[in-house]
Amino acid sequence: MSKLQITFWGGVGTVTGANFLLESDETKILVDCGLMQGTPESYEENSKPFPYNVRSINYLFITHAHMDHIGRVCKLVRDGFKGVIYSTPETRELAQVMLQDALKVMDMKEKAMIEGVREIPLYDVGDYNQTFSQWRAIPYHTHTKINDEFSVFAKDAGHILGASMYEFYHGGKKIVFTGDSGNSPAPLLRDTEKITDADYLIVDSVYGDRNHEPKDERDARFRQIVTETIEKRGALVIPAFSIERTQVVLYELNNLIEQGKIPSVPVFLDSPLGQKVTEIYSHSKKDFNAEVQQEIKSGDNIFNFPKLNITHGSRDSQEIANISNPKIIIAGSGMSTGGRVLWHEMHFLPDPSSTILLMGYQAVGTLGRRIQERPKSVDINGSIIPIKARIEMISGYSSHKDSDGLVDLVSDTAESVKKVFVVMGEPSASTHLVQRLRDELEVDALYPERGEVYKL
Repeated sequence: MSKLQITFWGGVGTVTGANFLLESDETKILVDCGLMQGTPESYEENSKPFPYNVRSINYLFITHAHMDHIGRVCKLVRDGFKGVIYSTPETRELAQVMLQDALKVMDMKEKAMIEGVREIPLYDVGDYNQTFSQWRAIPYHTHTKINDEFSVFAKDAGHILGASMYEFYHGGKKIVFTGDSGNSPAPLLRDTEKITDADYLIVDSVYGDRNHEPKDERDARFRQIVTETIEKRGALVIPAFSIERTQVVLYELNNLIEQGKIPSVPVFLDSPLGQKVTEIYSHSKKDFNAEVQQEIKSGDNIFNFPKLNITHGSRDSQEIANISNPKIIIAGSGMSTGGRVLWHEMHFLPDPSSTILLMGYQAVGTLGRRIQERPKSVDINGSIIPIKARIEMISGYSSHKDSDGLVDLVSDTAESVKKVFVVMGEPSASTHLVQRLRDELEVDALYPERGEVYKL
């Protein structure tokens, strides 16, 4: 009988760096090839040779277009990967703008020599072009025969636009990778689809040890924070991921302004990447949930409203500080690891009238996590910035399932599943979810070790 095994080369012991190897005697399949993020050692880790023979890999499946799942794909190609890359069409389109933007960031870092260290780019434009010549699109809900051994079926993960859960079929076994499963019901996207009859399940666990606020509480808190900051004539700065979070914030503000629930004040979308992603979302209406599709059919431009300003050059970005408060600034990056939000945080963190609103997970080691912990000051690009602004956190807008949601996801396949591998979380979150799955569902759940081979 053909062997079937899985090795976890990333995404264990940490939230980032997804990289999983599923292999039989004849076939080697990678699922995701993401960046390690959030620690001083990340660049060194990302630059290392892959811990397997890259040329022996036959296929790479990408669950979605976040950088911790796609950030090393072009490096994989540069290092000799000749196989086929698969994802949904939406993920392929988003990956093109994300990886192109990463090229620019790497070029800037190479020139900057941060603390005397020059970061050599992981790949160049030739590797980028070669990557997308190998990249094929497969839609949701289509059985795809990969080769004589494997077939695959993609389901909607409900996480970000185009996010997939992959069901692999081999020798009568069904192995499912959730990627990142979405926090359903989501403001824009459809619900995460159910997983049933899985033999082996690889599940994410970013929020494996805690739950989000209920939707009504989340929405009320967002409205309250916006209103109170406007009343104090402050600036509301929202560090936002380019994919999903930016679009959700625009959508929520659009609804609140249209319904007269908040005053109309200048809103600045200060993220070139966020702008490009919003354009992709705008022509992907079929992926939205039924309620949002109905709003669009009724004539609502869900990502646009009076006093929304799209910022282009960096000089325009810095000019935002000179525009009278109150105002709302949406800028990247979502964990304050770079991008234009750093300028706004440097300017508005010392202002008691202003608010920094964190609307998602902040990884250990990031500036976003340090701000979340509300110290008296933080170091931003070598400057010590006092924190006098209001710091708020709303986890309910996260595009990740919470602990209860993850247990519910696994419960749909609890009767059939032989083993559940819990990945993509900090150790405390992953191990907490493992224990919940064992106790509440009586399934064989484990927290895998990096580089350990698990036979299926």
